[in-house]
Amino acid sequence: MSNDPYLSVKALTKYIKKKFDADPHLRDVYVKGELSNVKIHTSGHIYFTLKDNAARLPSVMFSASAKSVKFKPESGMTVLIRGDVSVYEASGQYQLYAQSMQADGIGDYYLAFEQLKEKLAKEGLFNASHKKSLPRFPKRIAVVTAQTGAAVRDIIITLHRRYPLADVVLYPTLVQGAGATQSIVQSVQSANKGDFDVLIVGRGGGSIEDLWAFNEEAVARVIFDSHIPVISAIGHETDTTIADFVSDLRAPTPTAAAELAVPSQAELLERISSYRSRMYRTVSGTVSQHKQVLNRLTSSFPLAYPERLYRPFIERVERATESLQRESVQHIKRSQERYRTLDQQLKSRVPLQRIRQSETEVAELARRLDYQMNHLLKNRSQQLSSALRTLDALSPLKIMDRGYSIPYIEGNVVKSVSQVKSGDRLTIAMQDGTVQTTVNETNPAKKGDQKDG
Repeated sequence: MSNDPYLSVKALTKYIKKKFDADPHLRDVYVKGELSNVKIHTSGHIYFTLKDNAARLPSVMFSASAKSVKFKPESGMTVLIRGDVSVYEASGQYQLYAQSMQADGIGDYYLAFEQLKEKLAKEGLFNASHKKSLPRFPKRIAVVTAQTGAAVRDIIITLHRRYPLADVVLYPTLVQGAGATQSIVQSVQSANKGDFDVLIVGRGGGSIEDLWAFNEEAVARVIFDSHIPVISAIGHETDTTIADFVSDLRAPTPTAAAELAVPSQAELLERISSYRSRMYRTVSGTVSQHKQVLNRLTSSFPLAYPERLYRPFIERVERATESLQRESVQHIKRSQERYRTLDQQLKSRVPLQRIRQSETEVAELARRLDYQMNHLLKNRSQQLSSALRTLDALSPLKIMDRGYSIPYIEGNVVKSVSQVKSGDRLTIAMQDGTVQTTVNETNPAKKGDQKDG
């Protein structure tokens, strides 16, 4: 056994921790203090300092315990904490491990309610601009509430009594206790997948603990995101939840929600009857007035003796017809007289024999012109045929028919050996196609050979 009197830091810290853990007064302590340096980790753990005017106590609340806290811990709050005190060996500090936390002076539920209400209000979830209007004559209505109880019974009975034309679909839902929040969220989401005109979300009365699921943020947001107009009907008229603030319309009771969702069939029938009576009175009065006007008109002088109205016009038409006939006869006579006078003048000025002679001369001129045109066309046709024959004889294609060919280099006709050299590529055009070849050797003709050629 070592005689070294010195302890390691680790050993000393462990010893102190054992002392803390063995002390029964530190295993279950109740502490009141002010929160400071609150940090909520993404894991759900809450780290904070609990202080008063004389001391400070580092503290932590792990996520398993933090889930039971209804409100959001914030610096400056005075709280009541139950937990145990131990030593955190890594830092050598003693700290409080909180197991529960309550707000001092006001209830946890009230504090949580006000915190969430303020948060959602800042985000604009309560703004009137987001409220959707209810349809006047809904065809399908979804109801999210418990499957049994007074609330669902009141809603369905009222809907069928007031407006039996609407189709009502119930989404059975847990409305209190463990799992209620998730059940409400799932039911509202399921209803939004259907073809509904109105959605009623509600339950009967109860304590704040019973109604608390309707104060959860998840429920508030799913109601806000609903594309169906939502009527909230939670508890009694004095009960107010976050769901009431975010819904499109708040009803004081489930029965009132059903009354707000649909019109009254009895009132509609009474209104239709009233409209029918008013319409009958209006039409009857109008017909009576028009009958009086018609009677006055039929008994008036113009309609009693209608032939007297158009008698002067008949006389005017007859006079105009006679006048038109007379003028037409006179116009025809004048035209005939003018024609006879013009005919006599022409016959006296140009003898008939001269007219016939002129016609003979014109015919002769036409015959001569036709002959000259035919002769000219014939000469031009012969000249064209001669030129085509000469062109055909001089065509390179005719020369190729006799076995000759034409060499090209890069598109230019080769007329002399001096234009090419060894290695050049030649294109030789023949009568029925071309040949590609390469020059291996050039042999220029001698001067004497050229003369002989």
